[in-house]
Amino acid sequence: MALGSSGNGRTQLLPDAHKVLDNMKYEIAEELSLGVHQGSEDYWGEVTSRNCGNVGGQMVRRMIGLAEKELLNGKKADKF
Repeated sequence: MALGSSGNGRTQLLPDAHKVLDNMKYEIAEELSLGVHQGSEDYWGEVTSRNCGNVGGQMVRRMIGLAEKELLNGKKADKF
């Protein structure tokens, strides 16, 4: 998949964030002991859909937490 592409025909708002989000995904997968590791070609076929959803949910929670901290520190939310 091309960098900046989300796979559904839309481009990402911040293509440079792809690597950071990918790192976060594998960090969470490791914390959940899912047995997938960065560089594994993104093959998650042995991981249940429930566990994949857990990874996505944790990513969203962390991103919301980061955004809340930014707002509390006086940074204004950008409009996309």
